[in-house]
Amino acid sequence: MPAGHGDTPGGSYSPPMSTGTLPATDLRIMVGFDGSPPATRALDGAVNLLQGRAGHIDVVYVAHMPSVAALSPGAVAELELGFDDVERELRGVVGERLRGREDRWDFQRRQGLIAEELLGAAKDAVAAHPAATVVIVVGSSSLVAHRVVGSVAVSLVRHSPVPVVVVP
Repeated sequence: MPAGHGDTPGGSYSPPMSTGTLPATDLRIMVGFDGSPPATRALDGAVNLLQGRAGHIDVVYVAHMPSVAALSPGAVAELELGFDDVERELRGVVGERLRGREDRWDFQRRQGLIAEELLGAAKDAVAAHPAATVVIVVGSSSLVAHRVVGSVAVSLVRHSPVPVVVVP
């Protein structure tokens, strides 16, 4: 065995570090955003993470509609209008929050389960930008319900194919 391999306490293997691989030149940061304090902290964390790096922030609002089977067509249409209003409001909040701090961002609305849609947005970013490093940034909630039944952050950490940063 070459020197430096296996000669650590306990005989564990520590592979050599390589400087031949350069970091990705583009960082794509997916931020789940619903206007809540944890989401706002996640957005601020994404801005800090992107600082001094090439890249882009994709702010993702996920509109979650309850089971459509139990809703009338009129109720579904009303919910859709409500989601449009929320999207406009959140887009404005993000624009104000990032004004003068970061201008490399987009806002998208997706529909479905929050964790699944954030994972979908990350997979889409990987497909569209294969040379980029894609990261999901989410806020952590300390609500008791999230501790009991799980949270979006926990689900993302367990199932994400890309790195996840959970901002406390």
